[in-house]
Amino acid sequence: MPADTRPRPRRTGSRIALAVLATLTSVALTTLPSSAAQPDAAVTGHLTGTLADGATWIADVPDDWNGTLVVFSHGFGPTVAMNAPTEAVRVELLAQGYALAGSSYDPNGSMWALNSAARDQFATIDAVTAKIGEPSRTLAMGTSMGGLVNAQLARDGGGIIDGALGTCGLVAGATDLDNYQLDAEYTIARLLLPEQDVKLVRFGTPAEAAATADLLTKAVTAAQATPQGRARVALAAAFLNLPAWAPGKDRPAPTDWEGQQEQQYTWFAQGILSFVEFGRYAIEQSVGGNNSWNRGVDYARLLDGSAHAPQVRALYRAAGLDLRADLRTLTKGATVTADPAAVRTAQRTSSAGQGLEVPLLDIHTTADNLVPVEQETRFAARVRASGDGALLRQAYVERQGHCAFTTAETVAALHALEHRVDTGRWDDVATPAALQRSATALGLDGAAYIPYRPAPLTVGRDGSAHPTRH
Repeated sequence: MPADTRPRPRRTGSRIALAVLATLTSVALTTLPSSAAQPDAAVTGHLTGTLADGATWIADVPDDWNGTLVVFSHGFGPTVAMNAPTEAVRVELLAQGYALAGSSYDPNGSMWALNSAARDQFATIDAVTAKIGEPSRTLAMGTSMGGLVNAQLARDGGGIIDGALGTCGLVAGATDLDNYQLDAEYTIARLLLPEQDVKLVRFGTPAEAAATADLLTKAVTAAQATPQGRARVALAAAFLNLPAWAPGKDRPAPTDWEGQQEQQYTWFAQGILSFVEFGRYAIEQSVGGNNSWNRGVDYARLLDGSAHAPQVRALYRAAGLDLRADLRTLTKGATVTADPAAVRTAQRTSSAGQGLEVPLLDIHTTADNLVPVEQETRFAARVRASGDGALLRQAYVERQGHCAFTTAETVAALHALEHRVDTGRWDDVATPAALQRSATALGLDGAAYIPYRPAPLTVGRDGSAHPTRH
């Protein structure tokens, strides 16, 4: 297990003495004196505190606390403490009696705060329970990048948490993410801007990342005006694992290749590359260099493994373009190498799937533009290879967008996880039909759980070896 995220050994009965806890966290709390001993009864209300690394935490404890503490891991963005994915979910869970907590992660570094996130979440559990009392059970929940943190908590948190719920989690990890995004960025640069030297990795500043995003987005916009350009945009979208179903649109028919490409373009037009490039800058800042590479990638073979390959081939034929020639061009020109130390750091801090110590339920929308649903396939394979596949369940919501869950879908998934924790069995509670019934019965904002099996993630690297920078 990665040494920097694995917590210290835990108690088997009572909570660690507060004298030891005080060496790890500094808590600023107005509702309870800092010198107070372990409480006899739960403190309720809104609580706040600060951890040793400067991370802040918040907690909300209802007066009729049901004994369950949910620790929430927020997604990529400002390092601000959150304890629920949305305000509506926060309100509903508090109304049902749950206590909610979450940390900012270390605010002194990158927004890709994986160097501290798992550690800070474990420390938050300690800090909060020191104030409110011992929970009957502790559950983790995480969204997007926080879904990766959540998977790490499920991997390392036996004896600390009892189960975990991941929503739209970036569970394939930082290196897979940067590699398939590099393939898409490189395809745009090589095929649509062949005369320009476009900086794709090792961004020194956010401004450099923004300049690349602007350049690539303008290239895609110009290419969309011709059949040849649209075919090449579709090729880049395939490598990006970009869904062919955009918000506000009807889903294109299975062989409506032009309609699918138009909706993929919608994601580009909405600025996805700005998010991608800033995310790359933040990850490189966190891991200390470039953790992605394409030297040695066979782009023809890469496309063969994509669920979008039939669409790309059809659009190339209709445009009169030679797809094999473009793929040869990409393969021949692939020269990006990785920084070995950055790859090692990303594996240590920003990966998951090396095993599970507690049950984990992941839910994902089927058309996620920022964290493709295919990441779940990659993650599940790793968990099965570790021998812990029985602890994992995955469920899918038929909807476009990143983390676009209803409150009912989220709460129903949490209830299913509780069943597994309480009984030691999944039974049928995590099936699409059961989750749909449970979510609908809440009478909130609807649900769209469906039977679904994601395609393999188009990434083309097994992670065991990588060309290195010379």
